[in-house]
Amino acid sequence: QVQLVESGGGLVQAGGSLRLSCGASGMTFSYYVFGWFRQAPGKERDFVASISWSSGTTDYADSAKGRFTISRDNAKNTVFLQMNSLKPEDTAVYFCACKIRSGYPWSYWGQGTQVTVSS
Repeated sequence: QVQLVESGGGLVQAGGSLRLSCGASGMTFSYYVFGWFRQAPGKERDFVASISWSSGTTDYADSAKGRFTISRDNAKNTVFLQMNSLKPEDTAVYFCACKIRSGYPWSYWGQGTQVTVSS
């Protein structure tokens, strides 16, 4: 069973940057897809970005394009989300997620890390 642990959240001023990390353990397949989601208070959990573990193919929500970059370090079993030009509306709990391959549901979730962007 895959276990995910996020880190790197915090408080940052608008226009600043943060890098989130997601450490994964228990991986037994080659075609995992990892994703980042976020949930603001009173709102639904929204997709932010995803990356294929094997090919590195990425996908982004429109709100993340041009500002956020998802990447992975296969040797360290870690996925990153580099967030630049942060806005107050990016404030949310950010969750790392994993599924065994494209087209399958997101089955594994981390505990989340808080990102707060002040204006």
